[in-house]
Amino acid sequence: MRPTRRLTAFAFLGTALTATTGLATDASVTELTAVEAWEADRTTVFDAADVDLADFQWIARPIVVFADTDANPAFQEQLDLLQARIDELVARDVVLITDTNPTERSEIRTSLRPRGFMLTLIGKDGGVKLRKPFPWNVRELSRSIDKMPMRQREIRDSVSN
Repeated sequence: MRPTRRLTAFAFLGTALTATTGLATDASVTELTAVEAWEADRTTVFDAADVDLADFQWIARPIVVFADTDANPAFQEQLDLLQARIDELVARDVVLITDTNPTERSEIRTSLRPRGFMLTLIGKDGGVKLRKPFPWNVRELSRSIDKMPMRQREIRDSVSN
């Protein structure tokens, strides 16, 4: 079994404790997996070094945005497009992941092998569904997701309930 990567999130025990003592105890720090962090806030954008795609299999549809630097105009445009309509992505169980450090060679970068800017959509089954060398808007991504058999089943199940 693969070890789960953990993200550190700070949870304060209460404003009264902090206000009266001014100190946070070790108990106030909890560790969340990437999936738990995403479930707590589905608008979170993760760094590829902090997640393992296998953790999201059957749970979410990762969209991975690669660039050689975060100053890349295509990268910035893509993030702006995604964040402008994040609610549509949340409705489709999308998790956003970025990787702008080619020298670090994250596990995700190694497996997907991007060249410069690349947008990759991965299905809940873990398979690559779409690769684009230029920014795509949420409307186009939503249409691609909505054509997937698993998404079609999700739509049918939500209508019948």
